[in-house]
Amino acid sequence: MKRQKQLSYIIIAVGILMISAGMVFQQDGSEELLQKIDFQEINIKNMAASVNMLVQDEDETTETKENPLLTEIKMETAPASVIIPPRVEVYEGMTMEELSEKLNRSLGGILAGHGDIIASHSIEIGVDPFIVAAIMIHETGNGTSNIARSCYNFGGQKGSGCGAYKKYDSVENGLIGIMDNLYRNYYAHGLTTVESIGRRYAESGEWPAKINWYISKLKAA
Repeated sequence: MKRQKQLSYIIIAVGILMISAGMVFQQDGSEELLQKIDFQEINIKNMAASVNMLVQDEDETTETKENPLLTEIKMETAPASVIIPPRVEVYEGMTMEELSEKLNRSLGGILAGHGDIIASHSIEIGVDPFIVAAIMIHETGNGTSNIARSCYNFGGQKGSGCGAYKKYDSVENGLIGIMDNLYRNYYAHGLTTVESIGRRYAESGEWPAKINWYISKLKAA
């Protein structure tokens, strides 16, 4: 439609120009006057550009009339950059990131900086992240024991590969190993508190009190 309008305006303009030239020729009756008219000086492109601007102005005016709320709608549409993602809390009002950061504030030695693994895997399998972190800290001297540094065994699990203890091939696998062991041998059997876990996990009756003390420190960090 826009191209048709442009073509029509150009044809009309050229027609008017030719009619005017013809009238001048008839009145003067001279070829000399006609030769004085230099049609090359007439810039058809500029004329077309001017006509095009008129058509565009007309189209924009028409569009504004047809869409009176267009400007208002554009102004009210919020850019994607300001859309805030929903907050997902995973444990005691904390997000996964906040839980990881809290654990990292207490973890030391070879455990340092691995709060994200403890947080994500414990939540995934359904064990308390503070209980398992407290057990790791207690059993390894907060990541400084030889069995932790050499065998990546963070729970004193019996087995082979590291003397009488089980050996893992990486820190991550060792962390996942103690959490899976806690779920499989304790949580799956209804032993979900420090006291109930302690009766099977440790020989010392002081073990639950020590684990609870570490838990309080983790939560306060």
